[in-house]
Amino acid sequence: MTGPAPPRRGALVVTGGGRGIGAAVARLAAARGLDVAVNYLSDHAAAAEAVRDACASGVRALAVAGDVAREDDVLRLFATAEAQLGPIGGLVNCAGVTGGFSRVEEVAADTIARVLAVNVTGTILCAREAVRRMSTRRGGAGGAIVNVSSRAARLGGAGEWVHYAASKGAVDTFTVGLAREVAAEGIRVNAVSPGLVDTGLHAVAGDPGRARRLAPSIPMGRPGTTREVAEGVLWLLSPESSYVTGAILDIAGGR
Repeated sequence: MTGPAPPRRGALVVTGGGRGIGAAVARLAAARGLDVAVNYLSDHAAAAEAVRDACASGVRALAVAGDVAREDDVLRLFATAEAQLGPIGGLVNCAGVTGGFSRVEEVAADTIARVLAVNVTGTILCAREAVRRMSTRRGGAGGAIVNVSSRAARLGGAGEWVHYAASKGAVDTFTVGLAREVAAEGIRVNAVSPGLVDTGLHAVAGDPGRARRLAPSIPMGRPGTTREVAEGVLWLLSPESSYVTGAILDIAGGR
Protein backbone atom coordinates (compact mmCIF):
# COMPACT_ATOMS: atom_id res chain seq x y z
CA MET A 1 0.00 0.00 0.00
CA THR A 2 1.33 3.42 -0.92
CA GLY A 3 0.57 6.71 0.76
CA PRO A 4 1.76 10.22 1.49
CA ALA A 5 5.39 10.50 2.54
CA PRO A 6 6.39 12.57 5.56
CA PRO A 7 8.60 15.59 4.90
CA ARG A 8 12.29 14.68 4.56
CA ARG A 9 13.43 17.42 6.88
CA GLY A 10 14.47 15.37 9.86
CA ALA A 11 14.32 12.10 11.71
CA LEU A 12 11.25 10.82 13.51
CA VAL A 13 11.26 9.92 17.21
CA VAL A 14 8.64 7.33 18.18
CA THR A 15 8.17 6.70 21.89
CA GLY A 16 6.82 3.30 22.81
CA GLY A 17 7.97 2.25 19.35
CA GLY A 18 8.86 -1.34 20.10
CA ARG A 19 5.35 -2.80 20.14
CA GLY A 20 1.76 -2.22 19.12
CA ILE A 21 0.81 1.07 17.50
CA GLY A 22 4.28 2.55 18.05
CA ALA A 23 5.98 -0.28 16.19
CA ALA A 24 3.46 -0.02 13.35
CA VAL A 25 4.19 3.72 13.10
CA ALA A 26 7.95 3.14 13.08
CA ARG A 27 7.71 0.52 10.32
CA LEU A 28 5.36 2.57 8.16
CA ALA A 29 7.42 5.74 8.57
CA ALA A 30 10.53 3.85 7.51
CA ALA A 31 8.73 2.35 4.52
CA ARG A 32 7.99 5.92 3.45
CA GLY A 33 11.59 6.98 3.72
CA LEU A 34 11.93 8.48 7.17
CA ASP A 35 14.83 7.74 9.55
CA VAL A 36 13.42 6.53 12.87
CA ALA A 37 14.49 6.46 16.52
CA VAL A 38 12.52 3.75 18.32
CA ASN A 39 12.18 4.36 22.04
CA TYR A 40 11.23 1.45 24.30
CA LEU A 41 11.07 0.76 28.03
CA SER A 42 12.24 -2.83 28.55
CA ASP A 43 11.46 -5.15 25.61
CA HIS A 44 14.76 -4.88 23.75
CA ALA A 45 13.98 -7.81 21.45
CA ALA A 46 10.76 -6.23 20.16
CA ALA A 47 12.44 -2.86 19.63
CA ALA A 48 15.36 -4.50 17.84
CA GLU A 49 12.92 -6.27 15.51
CA ALA A 50 11.19 -2.97 14.70
CA VAL A 51 14.59 -1.42 13.96
CA ARG A 52 15.59 -4.32 11.70
CA ASP A 53 12.34 -3.97 9.77
CA ALA A 54 12.88 -0.21 9.44
CA CYS A 55 16.44 -0.64 8.19
CA ALA A 56 15.19 -3.15 5.62
CA SER A 57 13.33 -0.22 4.05
CA GLY A 58 16.67 1.46 3.37
CA VAL A 59 16.57 4.10 6.09
CA ARG A 60 18.59 4.58 9.25
CA ALA A 61 17.01 3.43 12.50
CA LEU A 62 18.06 2.86 16.08
CA ALA A 63 16.54 1.70 19.35
CA VAL A 64 16.93 3.80 22.48
CA ALA A 65 15.86 2.42 25.86
CA GLY A 66 14.32 4.83 28.31
CA ASP A 67 11.37 5.67 30.53
CA VAL A 68 9.59 8.75 29.16
CA ALA A 69 8.47 9.59 32.69
CA ARG A 70 12.11 10.26 33.62
CA GLU A 71 13.52 13.56 32.40
CA ASP A 72 17.08 12.24 32.17
CA ASP A 73 15.91 9.39 29.92
CA VAL A 74 14.02 11.79 27.67
CA LEU A 75 17.04 14.05 27.35
CA ARG A 76 19.21 11.06 26.45
CA LEU A 77 16.65 9.81 23.91
CA PHE A 78 16.65 13.06 21.96
CA ALA A 79 20.39 13.62 22.26
CA THR A 80 21.07 10.10 20.97
CA ALA A 81 18.59 10.39 18.12
CA GLU A 82 20.01 13.76 17.07
CA ALA A 83 23.62 12.60 17.28
CA GLN A 84 23.06 9.46 15.21
CA LEU A 85 20.28 10.48 12.82
CA GLY A 86 20.67 14.24 12.50
CA PRO A 87 18.06 16.96 13.01
CA ILE A 88 14.71 15.90 14.47
CA GLY A 89 11.73 16.63 12.25
CA GLY A 90 8.94 14.74 13.96
CA LEU A 91 7.75 13.11 17.16
CA VAL A 92 5.08 10.51 17.80
CA ASN A 93 4.18 10.23 21.49
CA CYS A 94 2.98 6.65 21.67
CA ALA A 95 4.39 5.44 25.00
CA GLY A 96 1.56 4.80 27.42
CA VAL A 97 0.25 2.59 30.21
CA THR A 98 -3.31 1.82 31.30
CA GLY A 99 -2.69 1.01 34.94
CA GLY A 100 -4.90 -2.06 34.58
CA PHE A 101 -8.62 -2.39 35.17
CA SER A 102 -10.02 -0.89 38.34
CA ARG A 103 -12.96 1.13 39.57
CA VAL A 104 -11.95 4.53 40.90
CA GLU A 105 -12.87 3.52 44.45
CA GLU A 106 -10.26 0.74 44.28
CA VAL A 107 -7.42 2.25 42.27
CA ALA A 108 -4.10 2.58 44.10
CA ALA A 109 -2.29 5.89 44.43
CA ASP A 110 0.91 4.51 42.92
CA THR A 111 -1.08 3.28 39.89
CA ILE A 112 -2.53 6.75 39.36
CA ALA A 113 0.90 8.32 39.73
CA ARG A 114 2.48 5.96 37.18
CA VAL A 115 -0.29 6.42 34.62
CA LEU A 116 -0.04 10.21 34.86
CA ALA A 117 3.76 10.15 34.85
CA VAL A 118 3.99 8.13 31.63
CA ASN A 119 0.93 9.30 29.72
CA VAL A 120 0.94 12.98 30.66
CA THR A 121 4.36 13.99 31.99
CA GLY A 122 6.14 11.80 29.42
CA THR A 123 4.14 13.28 26.56
CA ILE A 124 4.88 16.83 27.70
CA LEU A 125 8.58 16.22 28.29
CA CYS A 126 9.08 14.62 24.87
CA ALA A 127 7.11 17.37 23.16
CA ARG A 128 9.22 19.94 24.98
CA GLU A 129 12.43 18.45 23.63
CA ALA A 130 10.97 18.19 20.12
CA VAL A 131 9.85 21.83 20.17
CA ARG A 132 13.28 22.96 21.37
CA ARG A 133 14.80 21.35 18.29
CA MET A 134 12.13 22.03 15.65
CA SER A 135 10.83 25.53 16.43
CA THR A 136 11.80 28.14 13.85
CA ARG A 137 11.88 30.62 16.72
CA ARG A 138 14.83 28.65 18.07
CA GLY A 139 16.55 28.14 14.72
CA GLY A 140 14.87 24.86 13.78
CA ALA A 141 13.30 23.88 10.48
CA GLY A 142 9.82 23.13 11.82
CA GLY A 143 8.20 19.73 12.09
CA ALA A 144 5.20 17.80 13.34
CA ILE A 145 4.13 16.16 16.59
CA VAL A 146 1.44 13.50 16.84
CA ASN A 147 0.21 12.41 20.26
CA VAL A 148 -1.55 9.07 20.67
CA SER A 149 -4.65 9.65 22.76
CA SER A 150 -7.66 7.33 23.15
CA ARG A 151 -11.41 7.39 22.66
CA ALA A 152 -11.51 6.62 26.37
CA ALA A 153 -10.78 10.32 26.90
CA ARG A 154 -14.32 11.12 25.79
CA LEU A 155 -16.08 7.87 26.65
CA GLY A 156 -14.75 7.98 30.22
CA GLY A 157 -13.72 4.36 30.77
CA ALA A 158 -16.33 3.82 33.48
CA GLY A 159 -15.98 0.54 35.36
CA GLU A 160 -12.61 -0.19 33.75
CA TRP A 161 -10.05 2.58 33.68
CA VAL A 162 -11.31 6.06 34.44
CA HIS A 163 -7.78 6.87 35.62
CA TYR A 164 -6.41 6.01 32.15
CA ALA A 165 -9.21 7.92 30.41
CA ALA A 166 -8.43 10.99 32.52
CA SER A 167 -4.77 10.85 31.49
CA LYS A 168 -5.76 10.75 27.83
CA GLY A 169 -8.13 13.67 28.37
CA ALA A 170 -5.07 15.59 29.54
CA VAL A 171 -3.26 14.55 26.34
CA ASP A 172 -6.13 15.96 24.26
CA THR A 173 -5.99 19.28 26.11
CA PHE A 174 -2.22 19.43 25.81
CA THR A 175 -2.44 18.75 22.07
CA VAL A 176 -4.78 21.69 21.47
CA GLY A 177 -2.83 24.07 23.69
CA LEU A 178 0.60 23.24 22.31
CA ALA A 179 -0.71 23.40 18.74
CA ARG A 180 -1.83 26.98 19.28
CA GLU A 181 1.39 27.88 21.08
CA VAL A 182 3.76 26.78 18.31
CA ALA A 183 1.62 27.16 15.18
CA ALA A 184 3.58 30.23 14.07
CA GLU A 185 6.91 28.43 14.66
CA GLY A 186 6.61 25.84 11.90
CA ILE A 187 5.33 23.05 14.16
CA ARG A 188 1.99 21.29 13.77
CA VAL A 189 0.64 19.35 16.76
CA ASN A 190 -2.19 16.85 16.40
CA ALA A 191 -3.43 13.64 18.01
CA VAL A 192 -4.97 10.39 16.96
CA SER A 193 -7.66 8.92 19.18
CA PRO A 194 -7.85 5.16 18.63
CA GLY A 195 -10.84 3.17 19.76
CA LEU A 196 -10.73 -0.56 20.30
CA VAL A 197 -7.59 -1.70 18.51
CA ASP A 198 -6.33 -5.27 18.53
CA THR A 199 -3.01 -4.83 20.36
CA GLY A 200 -1.25 -6.31 23.36
CA LEU A 201 -2.42 -3.40 25.53
CA HIS A 202 -5.53 -5.33 26.55
CA ALA A 203 -3.50 -8.37 27.62
CA VAL A 204 -1.17 -6.20 29.67
CA ALA A 205 -4.21 -4.67 31.35
CA GLY A 206 -5.48 -8.17 32.19
CA ASP A 207 -8.10 -8.89 29.49
CA PRO A 208 -6.46 -10.23 26.30
CA GLY A 209 -9.80 -10.89 24.57
CA ARG A 210 -11.28 -7.46 25.30
CA ALA A 211 -11.08 -5.99 21.79
CA ARG A 212 -12.80 -8.99 20.19
CA ARG A 213 -15.34 -9.31 23.00
CA LEU A 214 -16.42 -5.68 22.63
CA ALA A 215 -16.51 -5.78 18.81
CA PRO A 216 -20.35 -5.79 18.74
CA SER A 217 -20.31 -2.34 20.37
CA ILE A 218 -18.37 -0.91 17.39
CA PRO A 219 -20.56 0.32 14.52
CA MET A 220 -18.13 -1.21 12.00
CA GLY A 221 -18.37 -4.51 13.88
CA ARG A 222 -14.67 -5.14 14.44
CA PRO A 223 -11.64 -3.80 16.31
CA GLY A 224 -9.10 -1.74 14.40
CA THR A 225 -5.57 -2.71 13.47
CA THR A 226 -2.32 -1.03 14.38
CA ARG A 227 -1.69 -0.40 10.68
CA GLU A 228 -4.94 1.56 10.40
CA VAL A 229 -3.90 3.80 13.29
CA ALA A 230 -0.39 4.19 11.85
CA GLU A 231 -1.87 5.37 8.55
CA GLY A 232 -3.63 8.19 10.40
CA VAL A 233 -0.43 9.12 12.21
CA LEU A 234 1.58 9.21 8.98
CA TRP A 235 -1.04 11.40 7.34
CA LEU A 236 -0.80 13.89 10.21
CA LEU A 237 3.00 13.89 9.82
CA SER A 238 2.80 14.40 6.06
CA PRO A 239 2.56 17.54 3.89
CA GLU A 240 -0.96 16.46 2.90
CA SER A 241 -2.13 17.64 6.35
CA SER A 242 -0.23 20.94 6.13
CA TYR A 243 -3.25 23.02 7.27
CA VAL A 244 -4.16 20.69 10.13
CA THR A 245 -3.07 21.49 13.67
CA GLY A 246 -4.78 21.13 17.03
CA ALA A 247 -6.92 18.31 15.62
CA ILE A 248 -7.83 15.05 17.36
CA LEU A 249 -8.48 12.39 14.74
CA ASP A 250 -10.79 9.58 15.83
CA ILE A 251 -9.76 6.18 14.46
CA ALA A 252 -12.43 4.12 16.14
CA GLY A 253 -14.78 2.48 13.66
CA GLY A 254 -17.56 4.88 14.61
CA ARG A 255 -17.48 4.06 18.33
